[in-house]
Amino acid sequence: MGKKVKKDEKPPPDDVFDTLLVESRQAGTVVLMLSSPEEDVQSKACEAIYKFVDKCDENKKQLLDLNAVEHLLALMQSEDKIVRRNAVMAVGVMTAHPDVRKYLRKQEATIPALVNLLAPEEDSVCHEFSALAMSNMATEFSSKAAIFENGGVEPLVRCLLSHDPDVQKNGIEAIALLLMDYQTRTAIRDVDGLAPMLECLKSEYAVIQKLALLALERASQDGENRSALRELEAMSRLIDFVAHPECNDLHVMAVMVLSNLLEDLESLELVKETGGLKRLVAVITDQVPPEEEAKGGKGAPDKGGKGSRQAKKSAKDSATSKNKQGSAAKKQESADSSEPPPGEAIIPTLPDVKMCAAKAIARSARSAENRKILHEQETEKMLIHLLSHESAEVQSSAAQALAIMAENLTSRDSIREWDGLGPLIKMISSENSDVKESATLALANLTTANSNNCTEIQNLNGIEPLINCLADGREEAVANSACVLTNLAQIEVLRADAQNKGVVRALIEPLNSRNTTVQSKTALAVAAYVCDAESRENFRLSDGLTPLVALLRSGNDEVRRNAAWAITVCAVDEPTATEICKLGGMELLQEIQTSSTRKSPFAEAALQKLLDSNLSAKYALTGCLTSTNYIENGFYDVGQLRPGTKFLTVEEYAKQDMNDKRPIIIVNAKPDPTVSQAQSQAELDAKQEASKTSVTGKSSRTGRDSKTSEGRAKTRKQQEREEKQREEELQAQLQREAEAISAAENKPYEAPCDSTLLKFIDEVVDKIQPLPTTREQVKALATFVADKMGGPIERGQLSNFGWELPLSQIKFELKSNVVPLGKIKAGIHVHRALLFKTLADKIAVSCSLMRGEYNRAWNEVLLPEEDCSLEDSLFAYTPTPGAPKFPPKTFIVDLIHEPGNLLPFDTPEAQTYKKI
Repeated sequence: MGKKVKKDEKPPPDDVFDTLLVESRQAGTVVLMLSSPEEDVQSKACEAIYKFVDKCDENKKQLLDLNAVEHLLALMQSEDKIVRRNAVMAVGVMTAHPDVRKYLRKQEATIPALVNLLAPEEDSVCHEFSALAMSNMATEFSSKAAIFENGGVEPLVRCLLSHDPDVQKNGIEAIALLLMDYQTRTAIRDVDGLAPMLECLKSEYAVIQKLALLALERASQDGENRSALRELEAMSRLIDFVAHPECNDLHVMAVMVLSNLLEDLESLELVKETGGLKRLVAVITDQVPPEEEAKGGKGAPDKGGKGSRQAKKSAKDSATSKNKQGSAAKKQESADSSEPPPGEAIIPTLPDVKMCAAKAIARSARSAENRKILHEQETEKMLIHLLSHESAEVQSSAAQALAIMAENLTSRDSIREWDGLGPLIKMISSENSDVKESATLALANLTTANSNNCTEIQNLNGIEPLINCLADGREEAVANSACVLTNLAQIEVLRADAQNKGVVRALIEPLNSRNTTVQSKTALAVAAYVCDAESRENFRLSDGLTPLVALLRSGNDEVRRNAAWAITVCAVDEPTATEICKLGGMELLQEIQTSSTRKSPFAEAALQKLLDSNLSAKYALTGCLTSTNYIENGFYDVGQLRPGTKFLTVEEYAKQDMNDKRPIIIVNAKPDPTVSQAQSQAELDAKQEASKTSVTGKSSRTGRDSKTSEGRAKTRKQQEREEKQREEELQAQLQREAEAISAAENKPYEAPCDSTLLKFIDEVVDKIQPLPTTREQVKALATFVADKMGGPIERGQLSNFGWELPLSQIKFELKSNVVPLGKIKAGIHVHRALLFKTLADKIAVSCSLMRGEYNRAWNEVLLPEEDCSLEDSLFAYTPTPGAPKFPPKTFIVDLIHEPGNLLPFDTPEAQTYKKI
C-alpha cells in the first residue's frame, strides 16, 4: 500500500464566516434573507420567492404582508445581473395579484425600474418578466399613464423583435393594453411600432397572433395609423391571413382590423385596385377566389407570380385535354390544382367571421363614396349570399349591411336584380327578433323611392308578412314594417292589395305603443292607407281614432306632426271629423297652435281640414264660412265660442236643460214626420168608422139577447181563468211599454225637422234660381230672406225690433234649446245672414258668411261691376259690349235696412252694416 497523501486545504480567513447551509421552510426567513448584503444570498432568496409565489395567489398576498415587495423592488435595481433577473421574476409573477399592483402603483420607482430592465443589454429573462409586470400593471389607467410618461412604449416595441416568444407575448400584450389610451396610439406610430406588430402575425403561436390583432384593432382606430398601415400593405397581409384556414379562430379579429381600415376611402380604393376586396368577398362567401377562377380555363392574363403561372398551366392542360381525352384531362386538372397557392383553399369560414365581415362592409358603407366603390365591386352579392346562411347572427348582419348599401340608388336596383328581396321577405317570418328587425330595415330602405322594388315585394307575396309583423313584440321591427308599408302605399294597386289584407286594422295596435319611433312611423302609415272613404270608415269603426288623437299629446315633434297629418287625411269625411271632435282632437290642435314651441304647419292643416269637414265647429270657432263651405242638413249655430271652450255636438246641446241663453239654431230641411203620420192616421180612422156604421144594428141587438145567457153559464172557474188571463195581458203590456221607453232612450238623437225651411228652398229653386244673372239672384234672395224674417227695419230702429220674445216662445213650445231655422219669423243680422247662406248654397250662388260682434253677421259676394266710368270704357278692354268687368269685387248684401242693396266692401256704409 502506498502512503496516503494529505489534501492541501486552505482554511478560510479569520474574518470570513464559515459556509453555512440553511434549510428554511418559513417565508419570513426568506424575506429576511433579502436584506442580506451578499448577492448570492439575495439571488437565491429571490429565486425561492419566485418559486413560492408561482404556486398560488395566497402566497403572493402572504409575501406582500411580509413587506417582501419593497425589498424586491430595491433588488430590481441591483448592480448584479442575476439578482436583478431573479428579483424581476418574482415581481413579475406577483403583479398578477391586485393588492400587489395597488402597492406598486403607490411606489414611484416601480415603472422606471421596469422600463430600465427592458434595456437591450439586459437578459431576455429580464425582458420577459419586466414586460409581464408591465402588462399586468397596464390594466389600470394610472399605470398606463405612468408607463407612457416614463417612455415605456419604445422598449416594449423592441420586445416584439425578440426571438423569445415569451418576450414577444408579454410585450404585445402590454402594448395592446396601452393602446386603449389615445396617447399611446400616437406614440406607437412615432416609434415605428406598427411594422413589428404586423410581423407578429407570422408567429407560430396563436396567442401572439391574437394579441397582435387586438393591438392592431385598437391602433387602427386612429386615422393616421390607418394611413401608416396602408403604406405597410396591411390590407393585403390581413386578407392573406383570413385566407389561411388554419387560423380560422383568429379570423374574426382580423376582419375587425379590416373593418377599421376599410372605413377610409383611400383604403377602399387601394384594396379595389389590388383586387383584395373581391378576394375577401370570395373567402367570406366560401367561393372560388378570382385567381382560382382564372385557373379554371378562362385564360385571362395575369400579372405574374405564382398564381398566374399556375393559372397558365391549368389553362394549357385544359386546352390539351379537350383535344385528347376528357376524363383523363379532368383528373390531370384536379391534380394540377391540388396544391393551390397559400390561402386559396376553399374551406368554409366560421359564422363569426362572416358576421364580422358583413359588419365591416356596413361600417365602411356609411360613407357615400365608399358605397359607390363597394357597389362597383358587387359587394351586394356577398351580402345576399350571407342571407341564406343558417346562423341568425350572420343573416342579421348581412341584412343590416344591405340596408346601408340600399342608401345608394343604384344598389337598390342591383339587389332586386340579384334576387335579394326574396331572402329578406323570408326573414320577416323568422323567430329571431334581430333578424326581423334587420330584414325590415333593409326592405324599408330598398322600397324608398323605388316602385320596382315595391312591385317585386307584392309579386313575392311579401305584403302579408309585413302586416303580420306589425303585431310583433320587437318595436324596431314594427316601425320598419310600417315604413315599408308606407312606401308600398304610394302605388295604388299595392295600396288596395294591402287594404284587402287588413292593413288598416293592423295599424291600430302599434298606435298604442310607447315607442316614439313606432308611433311616428305608424301614424304616417295610417295617413297613407285611409285615403278612401271605405278605409276611413273601417278605421273609425275599429276605434282607431282614439289612439291617433292621443298622439297629439306627445312631446315628440315628429309624432305630433305625423299624427296631425293622419288626422288631416281622416277628417275629409264628416262622420270621421265629428268623431275626432268628440275625442277632443279639435281642442288639442287649437292648443298646439297657440303654443310657440309646438306650433307647426301640419297641425294648422289638420285643424283647418277638421273645421272644413265640421262647418258648425268652424263657424263657432272662427266666425267665418267661405264660399266653398256649403251648409248641409245638420249644421247648427251655437254662437261665438270663447277660446278654450269645448265644442259640443247638437245632441249634447239638446240634452241640456232649457236655459235663458241664445238658442242653438239648426238647419234640417226635412218634412215633419209627425204631420204626415197624423194625416195618415186620420184617413185610417175615417175608413174604420165607415165600416163600423154598416154593422151597428145587428151587433147591438144580438149583444142584448146573449148577455143573460152568458152570465148564467159562466162558472167560477171560468171567471178565475179570465182574471188570470187579464193579469198576464197587463204584465205583457207593461213590459212592452218599458221596452218602448228604453228603446226611446237608447235611440240615437234625431234633429227636429224643418218643413218650413224645406218650403223656402223649394220656393227659391222655383223662383230665384231661374234668374239670368247672379246679381239679380242675390238681390231677389236678399228680399226673400228679409220678408221671411220680419221685413225691412229702418235705420236706428233695430233696438225696437222685437225678435227675442218670439224666439223664446219657440224654445218654450219645443221644450228644447235647439230651434230650427225655418221657425224663426223675426230675425236680425245673425239669423238672416245664416238663412241667406243656407238658401244661396242650394241654388249655387257663391257667398260667404261672416260673424261679427253683438249678434252681427253678414254675407259677402263676389260680383263683377256693371256700370263703368267714361275713362274706364275708353281704356278698358271689353271683348263683348255689355260684358261684366273682371276681376270681380266684394260686396256686402244688405238684409236689414234695404234688402237687396249691395254695399261695396270698402265703403263706410259696409263698415257701418258690420258694426253697431
